[in-house]
Amino acid sequence: MTKNKIIEKKPIEEKPEVKSGKGNVVTRTVGSLLSGSFLSKEQALRSLPFLLFLTVVALFYISNGYYAEEQIRKLNRLSNDLKELRSEFIISTSDVMFISKQSEVARCSAPLGIKESVEPPIKITVTSSDLAAAQDGKQ
Repeated sequence: MTKNKIIEKKPIEEKPEVKSGKGNVVTRTVGSLLSGSFLSKEQALRSLPFLLFLTVVALFYISNGYYAEEQIRKLNRLSNDLKELRSEFIISTSDVMFISKQSEVARCSAPLGIKESVEPPIKITVTSSDLAAAQDGKQ
C-alpha cells in the first residue's frame, strides 16, 4: 500500500476588494456627469434631440416669465399714471368751475376796466322789410 501523504493547506489569500461599479446610484450618476462618460453612451446619443427640445422649452419658459414680469411692471406704472392724471383732471375741472362763476369773472375783469352790465339785455327783431331795405342800401 501506499503511504498517505499529508497535504498542507495553503492559506487563503485575500484579494483586495474591487469595486464593480455597482456602488451608490447617486455616486455613479454624479461621477458620470462630472466625467462626461454619460455622453458616450448610445442611449444618451439617441435622446439628444429630446434633450435639445427640453432645453429650448426651458429657455422659452424662462423668457416668458421675464416678459410677464415686465408687462406687470408696465401695467402698474400705467395704472399709477392714470390715477395721477385722473386726480389732475378733477382738480383742473374744479378750478375751471370756480373761475367761470359770474362773480369770479366780474372780480377778475374789474382791474381791466370791464364792468358788469346792470341793464337787462333786449331782444332785437328783424323783419323782412328791414332785410330788403338793408340789401338795397348795399347795392
